[in-house]
Amino acid sequence: MAEDEKDQKASETESSSEATTDSIVSAEDSVAGAGSDAPAESEGSAGARRPRARKVKAAKKSVPLTPEERQAARDALRARKAVARRGERARERARHHAVEHELLATPPREHGAGTQKTRQGVVVSDKADKTITVRLDVARRHRRYEKIVRTSTTVHAHDERNDAHIGDIVVVRESRPLSRIKRWRLVEVVERAR
Repeated sequence: MAEDEKDQKASETESSSEATTDSIVSAEDSVAGAGSDAPAESEGSAGARRPRARKVKAAKKSVPLTPEERQAARDALRARKAVARRGERARERARHHAVEHELLATPPREHGAGTQKTRQGVVVSDKADKTITVRLDVARRHRRYEKIVRTSTTVHAHDERNDAHIGDIVVVRESRPLSRIKRWRLVEVVERAR
């Protein structure tokens, strides 16, 4: 008796799966048959279309491939990719050789000497020999809040004649590195301290 019930349940599940497959195929036919003449409402929303598309895709799946067939498919794909890579590398080599022949000699330097920065600041220290420390004050408007933000930075400048003293307003110009910390040179003393 129990075996009869099991057989009956198995036949019911088989018939229900066949009915599901038939309904999926009919849904596929109705989706494929619905051309531009069908109204957009019959297709439903994207949320309703996606599960339907998944069912159609699942119904289209063929018999599972054997491991040998899967390996053959992988090998074929690898071979196609290898051919594409070889072609791309050959084109790249040809492009490289064309550019190499054009640039046999080193081209001349395109730009001349750069322009040095010039800043005006106040001398805050002249204790070191031939060196002054200059405070450069900067006032900028904040990008977002538009408040004036004041900052200052100090630079060490070369003063060959020890001309500038504390409190003097001086002009300094950027230069090559003169020592470990000196990258500026004194240009002129604008105003002496009182």
